Amino acid sequence: MKKLFFALPALFLLASCGGSSTDNAKTTTEQTAAAQKGETLTLDTAGTSVDWKAAHKGGLAPRWGKISVDSGSISVDKDSLSGGEFVINLGSLKVDPASVTEKDKKASDLEGHLKSPDFFDVAKYPTAKFVITKVEPFSGTQTSNLLKDPNYLISGNLTLKDSTLNITFPSKVEVSATGVTATAKFVIDRSAWGINYKAEGSPENWMISKDVEIGLNLKAKK
Repeated sequence: MKKLFFALPALFLLASCGGSSTDNAKTTTEQTAAAQKGETLTLDTAGTSVDWKAAHKGGLAPRWGKISVDSGSISVDKDSLSGGEFVINLGSLKVDPASVTEKDKKASDLEGHLKSPDFFDVAKYPTAKFVITKVEPFSGTQTSNLLKDPNYLISGNLTLKDSTLNITFPSKVEVSATGVTATAKFVIDRSAWGINYKAEGSPENWMISKDVEIGLNLKAKK
């Protein structure tokens, strides 16, 4: 497939007037992993997934899909999230056929391109990994347009291909007597991990935005 365009509709890039927006994940260098204090729960991989959303340059023809999580855990200390990590199976990446409306394009072709060396190079790097490094309350001075009612600000090391960077994003975590659920929505700059295919930089080659929306849906049972 010759053309794949990663861009977010302008809707997702607008900052709220009420405070500091956290929709674009803050990115910095790799940090030390947080100690997993309290009770450590194994992720329910059947109920856990990573969503992605992208679109043609200018926000047209959005694409979206899911990626499975192979394994992971969440730690809870006194009913509060304290740490965790999980491994993402990039070979499981799927494109929702409903997002591919052009008659001459197929979801399977797009999946193949995303798994190629142009993007994730799944044959060489079959997995990605996220490790929590810091958990703090979501401040009332911060806003999130993508996620409703976040209660935590989570920082963690995200490894894609051969690069590891620390990202910070809002999350909604709910702890009950039966388990833990955590959701998040945020935007990352794929080029920070060296995924530069058709990215901004040279006007003649720019077809694909560097921004990608990520959604995390984590579930663990007690």
